[in-house]
Amino acid sequence: MNRRTTVLAVPAVCALALAAVPAAHADKPAPGGSTALAHVFLPNPVQTTGDQSLTDQKDSAAAVPASAYVTVTLTDLDGSGYLQGDWANIRGETGDRAYESDGTYFYTRADKRFEQVMGYFWVTETQHYLQSLGFGSELPAVNAESHDLRINQYGIDNSYSWDKHDVIRLGKGGVDDAEDGEVIVHEYGHAVHDAQGFVTGGGESGAIGEAFGDYLAVTVGDWVMQQHGVASQAPLACVADWDATSYTSTVPHCLRRVDTDRHYPEDIVNRVHTDGLIWSRALFDIRNGLGATTADRIIINAQFSFPDNATFAQAAQATVDTAEQMYGATEAAVVHQAFEDRGIL
Repeated sequence: MNRRTTVLAVPAVCALALAAVPAAHADKPAPGGSTALAHVFLPNPVQTTGDQSLTDQKDSAAAVPASAYVTVTLTDLDGSGYLQGDWANIRGETGDRAYESDGTYFYTRADKRFEQVMGYFWVTETQHYLQSLGFGSELPAVNAESHDLRINQYGIDNSYSWDKHDVIRLGKGGVDDAEDGEVIVHEYGHAVHDAQGFVTGGGESGAIGEAFGDYLAVTVGDWVMQQHGVASQAPLACVADWDATSYTSTVPHCLRRVDTDRHYPEDIVNRVHTDGLIWSRALFDIRNGLGATTADRIIINAQFSFPDNATFAQAAQATVDTAEQMYGATEAAVVHQAFEDRGIL
């Protein structure tokens, strides 16, 4: 994540009592099929357990209770037994490459293959969310390709999306970034902007990029949890709760939040992650005012029309205009008010 975004051998314990893991939502698929079963965090163990005292403990399986794992169905696989498919490809990793011939990827966090599963699952689910909003059908497709991920090969505690090589790299250290679904989705947010042709640099455009990654992590995480009937036990506006346990002492642990009261221009400090808190709060207010589906259709569709290196004001006006074109004056007024409340319009 840089902190571009993110930043984000106990044998007896590794045999985690997975009988305590929530029941699967589908029958065991046939080997070599397009679906498989897996254990993941939704999106991270702090959110599912509500336990703010969890710590990394050097990737120990004992550090996270079995109840934090959820059994899910991986979809859109290519049938090779590897974690590669229509929307995500695990191309590089530290340690063994995840391969299963029985249609199950059941690992704990002590096994580095768990992070490969997380990367595949969260990128695929983010694409499913975009499609559920109509992108790729009634609206233009967004990053409609198989995205490459490299897990734990970046030897510092940071992650980034690299448009020139069309790859997301998720780093390690403290809580490894790929253990937190919101870190993964944040990076995919940068890939979304790249695919939409929105060029960001530093300054306000860079802040918009970081803010959208945070917002997308929150809204996708919420949607995926709802799809699996899992209730969050932590504040929705808190981003990357699990990753943040390595850096924060205050509770709740949050790498950043999308509900701060920062205001433009007096709170601009010329740091993209901090300045982005102004933009992400506006997006969160739009979501609260219009509901997630309507808000996200507007927010994401508007980004196709952002000029390169857009200022807050330029991007905000494009979002208001998109709301009016898609829905009408009432929805556009809600969007305008959210940006006006932040001092942007």
